[in-house]
Amino acid sequence: MSHVDPLLLSREHPELSAKVPVEVSQRQFMLIVCLVITAAAAWRPWETAKVFIAGATAFYVVITFYKLWLVYLSGHEHAELKISDEEIAALDDDSLPVYSIMVPLYREPEVVPHLIAGLVRMDYPADKKNVQLLLEEDDDLTRSAVEKMDLPPGFEVTLIPESFPRTKPKACNIGLEYATGEYLVIYDAEDRPEPDQLKKAVIGFRRVVPQVICLQSRLNFYNPRQNLLTRWFTSEYSSAFDLQLPGLASLDSVIPLGGTSNHFITSRLRELLGWDAYNVTEDCDLGVRIYRRGYKSRMLQTTTWEEACSRIRFWIPQRTRWIKGYIQTYLVHMRDPRRLYHELGLANFLHFQILIGGMVIAVLINPVFWSLAMLWFMARSDALASLFPGPVFAAGAVCLFAGNFVFTYVGAVGSYNRKYYDIVKYSLLAPIYWIFMSYSAWRALLQFFSDPFRWEKTQHGLD
Repeated sequence: MSHVDPLLLSREHPELSAKVPVEVSQRQFMLIVCLVITAAAAWRPWETAKVFIAGATAFYVVITFYKLWLVYLSGHEHAELKISDEEIAALDDDSLPVYSIMVPLYREPEVVPHLIAGLVRMDYPADKKNVQLLLEEDDDLTRSAVEKMDLPPGFEVTLIPESFPRTKPKACNIGLEYATGEYLVIYDAEDRPEPDQLKKAVIGFRRVVPQVICLQSRLNFYNPRQNLLTRWFTSEYSSAFDLQLPGLASLDSVIPLGGTSNHFITSRLRELLGWDAYNVTEDCDLGVRIYRRGYKSRMLQTTTWEEACSRIRFWIPQRTRWIKGYIQTYLVHMRDPRRLYHELGLANFLHFQILIGGMVIAVLINPVFWSLAMLWFMARSDALASLFPGPVFAAGAVCLFAGNFVFTYVGAVGSYNRKYYDIVKYSLLAPIYWIFMSYSAWRALLQFFSDPFRWEKTQHGLD
């Protein structure tokens, strides 16, 4: 294993890696922006506040209609690859290629028996499954649990040496070197993919154009009703993976991949040098790099069931890591905006700004406008009202009422679309969930500058 370099992307293409969180030129730009805003606020504080509010309000309007647009487009016939039962039945098992399955595990001994049983049950020839359990060398508990199992043929353990950074993408890069399959998929330890998912992916890859090198499955949860938090989480995932990502796919847009159940053409993934070991939301980053290289991703209509995090003290670190990774991804790819524009084209460049940068900005500034709204309703201050001149006030009212309705509506539609009819009503309480998101976002921003590569592991086995 000594010849494997899991940090290859950061060595050969440092401009595409988050190893250096913020480049010198970006630091200088941030400093200049901060100085300009500070000077403007000191010179004309009220006018500066008006400009900020007007810009943020316009941003919210764009985001609101963008979300609705994606939901509308999700009904397009090309939004997802749909594989019929007849197509699956017509497959000749002898013609199926070897399929590599990689499962990173860390301190998860309790899920090992269920994980192996689930992979065995997948409807794919046993002699064509190349399964790697990626275990950290110093994870004695999980290694012991695996050693006690009688691993089926085709299953093997790949040990990940203890080294910096301690991240999932670093482990996956090591596994990628030993993958023997024509296709490759990542599953998390607690995942329960639909049994025919691998066959659907094979048919999907045979159907699409050669530029498509990744198929993203839908993700949802097998414990949606455990408590209020899992209901909110389920509503969010149902709208994201069943509506918004298919809407993006119908536009042939950049797709920020999910952290699991993305299927790849193995040779193309190696060509991309795998994942960025320094990016803590490596899936989103890889989704962007796929398009920058001239390739594409599509959505595959099949579901992998995961465990929804059911405790807020574990959910917040998980969401912190995701948002921190989005910050990393945005700053990495915006190191050279002109090059990014050239490689993505205008439409995908704009999608990137909204999907990656816009998502982070929205959850960071939400508390500011919640506070302003509360002050207005409590005090009805003329001074506060002057910050919202006519057109801005009208747009702000649209955001306050129509915008919040849209975000609540999207979550409700996602739940309804999944036939979680009893969860739809919990979408009305989503603003509480958004507060947790914004708290996680500010935590992510602070952690990005203080500890950018920290991987806060999600706790499983709580369902």
